[in-house]
Amino acid sequence: MQFELSGTYIDELRELIELKKIDSIKEQLNELYPADIAQILNRLKDSEAAYLYELLDDETAPQVLLELDEEKREDLLATFSTKEIAEQLDNMDSDDAADLIAELPENIQDEVLSQIEDIEQASDIAELINYEEGTAGSLMAKELVSVYSFETVTACIDEIRRQTDNVDVMYAVYVVDDNQKLIGMLSLKKLIVSHPLARVEEIYDADVQFVKTNTSTEDVAEIMQRYDLVVLPVVDQLGRLIGRITIDDVVDVIKEAAEENIQRMSGISDDVDSNDKLWRLSRARIPWLLVGMCGGILGSRIIGTYEEQIKIHPEMAFFIPLIGAMGGNVGVQSSAIIVQALANNTIINDRIAPKLIKELGVGFVNGIICSVLIMAYAYVIEDWKLSATVSLALFTVILCASFLGTFVPLTMNKFKINPALATGPFVTTLNDIIGISIYFLVGRLLYGVF
Repeated sequence: MQFELSGTYIDELRELIELKKIDSIKEQLNELYPADIAQILNRLKDSEAAYLYELLDDETAPQVLLELDEEKREDLLATFSTKEIAEQLDNMDSDDAADLIAELPENIQDEVLSQIEDIEQASDIAELINYEEGTAGSLMAKELVSVYSFETVTACIDEIRRQTDNVDVMYAVYVVDDNQKLIGMLSLKKLIVSHPLARVEEIYDADVQFVKTNTSTEDVAEIMQRYDLVVLPVVDQLGRLIGRITIDDVVDVIKEAAEENIQRMSGISDDVDSNDKLWRLSRARIPWLLVGMCGGILGSRIIGTYEEQIKIHPEMAFFIPLIGAMGGNVGVQSSAIIVQALANNTIINDRIAPKLIKELGVGFVNGIICSVLIMAYAYVIEDWKLSATVSLALFTVILCASFLGTFVPLTMNKFKINPALATGPFVTTLNDIIGISIYFLVGRLLYGVF
């Protein structure tokens, strides 16, 4: 049954904590998953969360720690000694332990590592934290199961039994040569049905996807999505098997990338969430708000240059919000489609021109429909001069917005700038300015002719 956290539940739990009813608290926690317990701790005060965490068993506590919000985890770890942190790391997979220790201040990382009892675990963590952030090396775990190609099936099974003591879930069995170089994968089905004296080299599959330690996490995610993989081996520059990446880690990468793009599209410059401090939230939003404000000032100055025209034809002012809003909406729609395609790598260099032409075609069709509708509306409420002006201006604005919404993110991507920025205030503000300029320019030309 899915756990639902409510204010009443939190109040009741706080009462149990205050009364130190340890047995009742443990009874409730034993019924929950680590992710559910983490959700509870996120809602509690630091002192309450620390008290509750101390009641968790050695197996559950590290899992809960990993599920906590980053800020809550930081506050909780601040109450631990380096020895207590080392004990938590000792019960984690190497990749999770490396991620957690990387969050600690540099001056205590070495001290924590030195107090981990499992020397092999400490060595694995020390190796992983040295890989550059955003690479396969920083994402991988060292725990895996591998066998030599020259081994028999019987010896292979014995080796798998020995190695699985350090692996919670066995996703795959990798085959290596004498030099630890990855040469393939071994199917558990083949291992079970093969003759006990058959050699691994006779039954393994040489077709195996892998990445190197310096492969970007975006490429890792793309490979696992493309080939529907749940685990991906990692090799060093010599092709030696040194780790593996599981699907849960890749899901985190995809989620973080999606959240980052959404924030960029909304004009938020830093990675923040609703639980962050007020100043950090404000600092992340203010840069693009200032850009939008400057764009608004520029737009108002453009309107000011056509002041005399508005005095003569005040009815033109009625449609200024419409032109600005339509240009911004069309630009955001076009850029959102392009950013999505770039994120999914469905746009390749030699197909940029067709994509641009296609978006312009969409803009042309939408422009025709919208301009005809607005022409009819403007003609009913005013006259044919205004209706012709607004419809022609709107058609031109939609075409320009479609072009900019496509061209800007493609250009940003070419110069290694996050194209998600193009779908937010940047394109909206740019289209507002261009749309207003086009509107009054068309108005001046048409009213001058008529």
